[in-house]
Amino acid sequence: MGSIRVVLAEDNLLVREGLVALLATVDDIELAGVAEDLPGLLAAVDEHQPDVVLTDIRMPPSHSDEGVRAATTLRSTHPDVGVVVISQFAEPAYALAVLEDGTKGRGYVLKDRVDDLQHLVGAIEAVAAGGSFIDEDVVDALIRSRSMLVDSPITTLTPRERDVLAEIATGRNNAAVAEALSVSEHAVEKHTNAIFAKLGLTEDSSVNRRVKAVLVYLAGERAS
Repeated sequence: MGSIRVVLAEDNLLVREGLVALLATVDDIELAGVAEDLPGLLAAVDEHQPDVVLTDIRMPPSHSDEGVRAATTLRSTHPDVGVVVISQFAEPAYALAVLEDGTKGRGYVLKDRVDDLQHLVGAIEAVAAGGSFIDEDVVDALIRSRSMLVDSPITTLTPRERDVLAEIATGRNNAAVAEALSVSEHAVEKHTNAIFAKLGLTEDSSVNRRVKAVLVYLAGERAS
């Protein structure tokens, strides 16, 4: 992959300038445009045709869910543009809102981690390549939740299968999951197939089973 063209949307001046300065230190990232609100972001995407949008979850005009709306809108208008949403919220509902149309090319990074350059660049690179990226702290919040629905299909998974699904939810492929859990890639494949079977996820040409597994995982947490 060559240089990744990025449009940044952030209404807070200090945060915006900090991100501009941070991204300027990365050789493989080109900051193509900067916006301060949702209309400006969508206009900048039309003008600059970036590979990735890096956007705050809340900004003008309503300071509510502009980042989520941007991710949803761009899925239709610019399906090849990746979106990384920066958020101060670790609650599963917010991540689910970003990912509910699919995890392809979507990322969710907590605002208190954006000064970690490797972490931020990893998210940008993942979504630019068509993958997904969910902040580890969000995944940790899901795993630690004590209020999982009793009748959720997630409860049928073994502890190891839950570990595998939690890793999948971060956007990792089987090789990366195997490395993270110190198991073989073949073992991860077996666990993944078992997860799909227990969650009732059959082959589907329109929606990747990994995407649906992540959404079941997140939806179970949101409904709990």
